[in-house]
Amino acid sequence: MSSKNPYDETLKAYRDSLAVDYMPAVKAMAAKLKERLPSSVDFNDLVSIGFEELVKVSKRYDSSINNNFWGYAQRRIYGAMLDFLRSLDTLSRGDRKLIKEIDKVIERFISNHGYEPTDEEIAAVLDIDVEKVKKARNASDIYSVMPIEDQLNYFDNIEKKIEEDELIEVIYDILKDLGEKEQLIIQLYYFEELSLKEISEILGVTESRVSQIHKKVIKKIRERLNG
Repeated sequence: MSSKNPYDETLKAYRDSLAVDYMPAVKAMAAKLKERLPSSVDFNDLVSIGFEELVKVSKRYDSSINNNFWGYAQRRIYGAMLDFLRSLDTLSRGDRKLIKEIDKVIERFISNHGYEPTDEEIAAVLDIDVEKVKKARNASDIYSVMPIEDQLNYFDNIEKKIEEDELIEVIYDILKDLGEKEQLIIQLYYFEELSLKEISEILGVTESRVSQIHKKVIKKIRERLNG
Protein backbone atom coordinates (compact mmCIF):
# COMPACT_ATOMS: atom_id res chain seq x y z
CA MET A 1 0.00 0.00 0.00
CA SER A 2 1.40 3.40 -0.98
CA SER A 3 2.24 5.77 1.85
CA LYS A 4 1.93 8.82 -0.40
CA ASN A 5 -0.98 11.16 0.20
CA PRO A 6 -3.06 11.49 -3.01
CA TYR A 7 -3.83 15.14 -2.23
CA ASP A 8 -0.15 15.97 -1.80
CA GLU A 9 0.68 14.16 -5.02
CA THR A 10 -2.01 16.05 -6.92
CA LEU A 11 -0.87 19.36 -5.46
CA LYS A 12 2.74 18.65 -6.40
CA ALA A 13 1.74 17.74 -9.96
CA TYR A 14 -0.29 20.94 -10.22
CA ARG A 15 2.58 23.10 -9.00
CA ASP A 16 5.03 21.34 -11.30
CA SER A 17 2.72 22.00 -14.24
CA LEU A 18 2.58 25.69 -13.31
CA ALA A 19 6.36 25.94 -13.51
CA VAL A 20 6.36 24.31 -16.94
CA ASP A 21 3.40 26.31 -18.26
CA TYR A 22 4.92 29.67 -17.34
CA MET A 23 8.46 29.06 -18.61
CA PRO A 24 7.67 30.88 -21.89
CA ALA A 25 6.41 33.88 -19.90
CA VAL A 26 9.66 33.96 -17.93
CA LYS A 27 11.71 33.82 -21.14
CA ALA A 28 9.63 36.69 -22.54
CA MET A 29 10.26 38.70 -19.36
CA ALA A 30 14.00 38.06 -19.62
CA ALA A 31 14.01 39.05 -23.29
CA LYS A 32 12.20 42.31 -22.55
CA LEU A 33 14.65 43.15 -19.76
CA LYS A 34 17.63 42.19 -21.92
CA GLU A 35 16.56 44.75 -24.54
CA ARG A 36 17.29 47.46 -21.98
CA LEU A 37 20.67 46.09 -20.91
CA PRO A 38 24.20 46.20 -22.35
CA SER A 39 25.56 43.26 -24.34
CA SER A 40 27.75 42.24 -21.39
CA VAL A 41 24.68 40.83 -19.61
CA ASP A 42 23.93 37.30 -20.81
CA PHE A 43 20.32 36.60 -21.75
CA ASN A 44 20.68 32.96 -20.69
CA ASP A 45 21.75 34.05 -17.20
CA LEU A 46 18.56 36.07 -16.84
CA VAL A 47 16.47 33.12 -18.03
CA SER A 48 18.23 30.74 -15.64
CA ILE A 49 17.63 33.06 -12.68
CA GLY A 50 14.00 33.46 -13.74
CA PHE A 51 13.40 29.72 -14.07
CA GLU A 52 14.97 29.06 -10.68
CA GLU A 53 12.68 31.61 -9.03
CA LEU A 54 9.68 30.30 -10.97
CA VAL A 55 10.18 26.84 -9.50
CA LYS A 56 10.53 28.26 -5.98
CA VAL A 57 7.41 30.38 -6.35
CA SER A 58 5.36 27.51 -7.80
CA LYS A 59 6.23 25.35 -4.79
CA ARG A 60 4.94 28.05 -2.41
CA TYR A 61 1.86 28.97 -4.39
CA ASP A 62 -1.53 28.49 -2.71
CA SER A 63 -4.47 29.04 -5.07
CA SER A 64 -6.87 29.34 -2.13
CA ILE A 65 -5.12 32.56 -1.13
CA ASN A 66 -4.31 33.96 -4.56
CA ASN A 67 -6.09 32.67 -7.66
CA ASN A 68 -3.80 34.49 -10.12
CA PHE A 69 -0.51 32.61 -10.26
CA TRP A 70 1.29 34.85 -12.74
CA GLY A 71 0.16 37.96 -10.91
CA TYR A 72 1.63 36.41 -7.77
CA ALA A 73 4.82 35.18 -9.44
CA GLN A 74 5.94 37.80 -11.92
CA ARG A 75 6.99 40.47 -9.42
CA ARG A 76 9.05 37.91 -7.50
CA ILE A 77 10.67 36.57 -10.67
CA TYR A 78 11.45 40.06 -11.97
CA GLY A 79 12.85 40.94 -8.55
CA ALA A 80 15.16 37.91 -8.68
CA MET A 81 16.47 39.08 -12.05
CA LEU A 82 17.12 42.56 -10.64
CA ASP A 83 18.93 41.04 -7.66
CA PHE A 84 21.16 39.22 -10.14
CA LEU A 85 21.91 42.49 -11.92
CA ARG A 86 22.73 44.17 -8.61
CA SER A 87 25.25 41.39 -7.93
CA LEU A 88 27.12 42.44 -11.09
CA ASP A 89 27.93 45.85 -9.59
CA THR A 90 31.66 45.85 -8.84
CA LEU A 91 32.25 49.58 -9.18
CA SER A 92 34.34 51.46 -6.66
CA ARG A 93 33.55 54.98 -5.47
CA GLY A 94 36.09 56.25 -8.01
CA ASP A 95 34.34 54.37 -10.81
CA ARG A 96 31.03 55.94 -9.87
CA LYS A 97 32.64 59.36 -9.97
CA LEU A 98 33.90 58.47 -13.44
CA ILE A 99 30.36 57.73 -14.62
CA LYS A 100 29.32 61.23 -13.58
CA GLU A 101 32.24 62.67 -15.56
CA ILE A 102 31.31 60.56 -18.58
CA ASP A 103 27.71 61.81 -18.43
CA LYS A 104 28.96 65.40 -18.44
CA VAL A 105 31.19 64.71 -21.45
CA ILE A 106 28.27 63.10 -23.32
CA GLU A 107 25.97 66.03 -22.53
CA ARG A 108 28.52 68.57 -23.78
CA PHE A 109 29.30 66.49 -26.86
CA ILE A 110 25.66 66.18 -27.85
CA SER A 111 25.15 69.90 -27.32
CA ASN A 112 28.18 70.80 -29.45
CA HIS A 113 28.08 68.12 -32.14
CA GLY A 114 24.53 66.77 -32.17
CA TYR A 115 25.42 63.14 -31.55
CA GLU A 116 26.64 60.92 -28.72
CA PRO A 117 30.40 60.38 -28.57
CA THR A 118 31.94 56.93 -28.92
CA ASP A 119 33.76 55.28 -26.03
CA GLU A 120 37.02 56.17 -27.76
CA GLU A 121 36.06 59.84 -28.03
CA ILE A 122 35.06 59.94 -24.36
CA ALA A 123 38.33 58.28 -23.36
CA ALA A 124 40.27 60.85 -25.35
CA VAL A 125 38.48 63.77 -23.69
CA LEU A 126 39.04 62.34 -20.20
CA ASP A 127 42.52 61.06 -21.07
CA ILE A 128 41.85 57.57 -19.71
CA ASP A 129 41.90 54.03 -21.05
CA VAL A 130 38.88 53.19 -23.22
CA GLU A 131 38.28 49.96 -21.28
CA LYS A 132 37.56 52.01 -18.16
CA VAL A 133 34.96 53.96 -20.10
CA LYS A 134 33.31 50.78 -21.38
CA LYS A 135 33.17 49.23 -17.91
CA ALA A 136 31.67 52.37 -16.37
CA ARG A 137 29.07 52.80 -19.10
CA ASN A 138 28.02 49.15 -18.90
CA ALA A 139 27.43 49.50 -15.16
CA SER A 140 25.50 52.71 -15.71
CA ASP A 141 23.30 51.01 -18.32
CA ILE A 142 22.58 48.12 -15.94
CA TYR A 143 21.46 50.48 -13.19
CA SER A 144 19.22 52.41 -15.56
CA VAL A 145 16.72 49.51 -15.48
CA MET A 146 16.59 49.37 -11.69
CA PRO A 147 13.68 50.72 -9.64
CA ILE A 148 14.01 54.43 -9.18
CA GLU A 149 14.82 53.99 -5.47
CA ASP A 150 17.97 52.06 -6.42
CA GLN A 151 19.04 54.73 -8.86
CA LEU A 152 18.57 57.52 -6.34
CA ASN A 153 21.05 55.88 -3.98
CA TYR A 154 23.48 54.60 -6.60
CA PHE A 155 25.77 57.61 -6.77
CA ASP A 156 24.67 59.84 -3.90
CA ASN A 157 23.25 58.84 -0.55
CA ILE A 158 19.89 60.43 0.11
CA GLU A 159 20.20 62.32 3.38
CA LYS A 160 16.76 61.39 4.64
CA LYS A 161 14.52 58.36 4.49
CA ILE A 162 12.02 58.84 1.70
CA GLU A 163 8.55 57.35 1.84
CA GLU A 164 7.02 56.03 -1.38
CA ASP A 165 4.18 58.59 -1.38
CA GLU A 166 6.64 61.45 -0.95
CA LEU A 167 8.88 60.11 -3.71
CA ILE A 168 5.93 59.90 -6.11
CA GLU A 169 4.95 63.47 -5.23
CA VAL A 170 8.49 64.72 -5.91
CA ILE A 171 8.58 62.89 -9.26
CA TYR A 172 5.27 64.40 -10.36
CA ASP A 173 6.41 67.89 -9.35
CA ILE A 174 9.57 67.50 -11.42
CA LEU A 175 7.68 66.11 -14.40
CA LYS A 176 5.48 69.22 -14.41
CA ASP A 177 8.56 71.27 -15.26
CA LEU A 178 9.40 69.06 -18.25
CA GLY A 179 8.00 69.31 -21.76
CA GLU A 180 5.33 66.95 -23.04
CA LYS A 181 7.84 64.81 -24.93
CA GLU A 182 10.13 64.54 -21.91
CA GLN A 183 7.22 63.49 -19.70
CA LEU A 184 6.25 60.84 -22.24
CA ILE A 185 9.80 59.49 -22.30
CA ILE A 186 9.76 58.95 -18.53
CA GLN A 187 6.30 57.36 -18.75
CA LEU A 188 7.38 54.95 -21.49
CA TYR A 189 10.66 54.10 -19.80
CA TYR A 190 9.52 53.49 -16.24
CA PHE A 191 5.90 52.45 -16.56
CA GLU A 192 5.74 50.83 -20.00
CA GLU A 193 9.32 49.50 -19.60
CA LEU A 194 10.26 50.18 -23.21
CA SER A 195 13.89 50.18 -24.28
CA LEU A 196 15.72 53.37 -25.26
CA LYS A 197 15.64 52.20 -28.88
CA GLU A 198 11.88 51.59 -28.81
CA ILE A 199 11.22 55.02 -27.28
CA SER A 200 13.50 56.74 -29.78
CA GLU A 201 11.62 55.10 -32.68
CA ILE A 202 8.21 56.05 -31.27
CA LEU A 203 9.07 59.69 -30.57
CA GLY A 204 11.55 60.35 -33.37
CA VAL A 205 14.41 61.34 -31.08
CA THR A 206 17.84 59.77 -30.66
CA GLU A 207 18.59 57.11 -28.05
CA SER A 208 21.14 59.54 -26.63
CA ARG A 209 18.43 62.12 -26.06
CA VAL A 210 16.20 59.60 -24.31
CA SER A 211 19.11 58.53 -22.08
CA GLN A 212 20.03 62.10 -21.20
CA ILE A 213 16.44 63.04 -20.26
CA HIS A 214 16.21 59.95 -18.05
CA LYS A 215 19.46 60.85 -16.26
CA LYS A 216 18.41 64.48 -15.92
CA VAL A 217 15.21 63.50 -14.13
CA ILE A 218 17.08 61.19 -11.73
CA LYS A 219 19.55 63.99 -10.97
CA LYS A 220 16.74 66.46 -10.29
CA ILE A 221 15.01 64.05 -7.94
CA ARG A 222 18.22 63.49 -5.95
CA GLU A 223 18.80 67.25 -5.72
CA ARG A 224 15.23 67.84 -4.57
CA LEU A 225 15.45 65.17 -1.89
CA ASN A 226 18.81 66.42 -0.64
CA GLY A 227 17.85 70.06 -0.89
